[in-house]
Amino acid sequence: MKLLFIGDIVGRPGRDLVKRAVGPLVRAHGLDLVVANGENAAAGAGITRENAEDIFKAGVHVITGGNHIWDKKEIIEVIEREPRLLRPANYPAGTPGRGATIVRAEDGTAVGVLSVMGRVFLSLIDDPFAVADREVASLRAQGASVILVDVHAETTSEKIALCWFLDGRASAVIGTHTHVQTADERILPGGTACLTDAGMTGPHDGVIGMDRAGVLARFRTGMPTRFEPATGDPRLNGVIVTADPQSGRASAIERLSLSAADIDALAAAEEAARR
Repeated sequence: MKLLFIGDIVGRPGRDLVKRAVGPLVRAHGLDLVVANGENAAAGAGITRENAEDIFKAGVHVITGGNHIWDKKEIIEVIEREPRLLRPANYPAGTPGRGATIVRAEDGTAVGVLSVMGRVFLSLIDDPFAVADREVASLRAQGASVILVDVHAETTSEKIALCWFLDGRASAVIGTHTHVQTADERILPGGTACLTDAGMTGPHDGVIGMDRAGVLARFRTGMPTRFEPATGDPRLNGVIVTADPQSGRASAIERLSLSAADIDALAAAEEAARR
């Protein structure tokens, strides 16, 4: 089976690209499940009820979160009742929502999706290694043969360490948060597909999704500056993982970095083939 993981969706440009891209990508690659990190979907910080609904309607099965998941307060009510919208599982007990879920892929396979957040240079919440250990075991006990883990973390070392920690137990461990796609995709000896960061789905003509003028001003002056999302050069960053539905072992991992023109060409080729 094939899983698509879409890197951090940033603002309206990212949301619009997801709406245009998911259908053609699913059909072109024969995808069985689509997961996306959506914690920056609302103007680059947080996610609203409407954002989540639009992303689900586009064909995404599960939305994962990270350190910006609570930036829009309305999401607390949504995350309490929507099992497909995840916050990091290693928030303390009693935090609204959930950090893991099981969904059925298009081929019927039970797929577990887990969101955890690193602690280096981020909030000092619960240990992601201990929580990932517990949650992966729980997903397997509930019948999930394929498990995808989103590790939302700042440092490559913490993300790679979690890849090795979960090797042989998760089908894929994919990093998010930095908004810069890495080129270190590989399959570890135990059959776990690993990528340090899936990258960003949104405007690439700024600084990790934000308009570069405000970011440059803060770097150069040290003064507080309001950041606004950039708008140009929208690209979809992500990764496709092929895994065995019985064993859960990954057999292939492929990075994606597609421009709006690439996605339009994919859709046009699909339309031409139908004629």
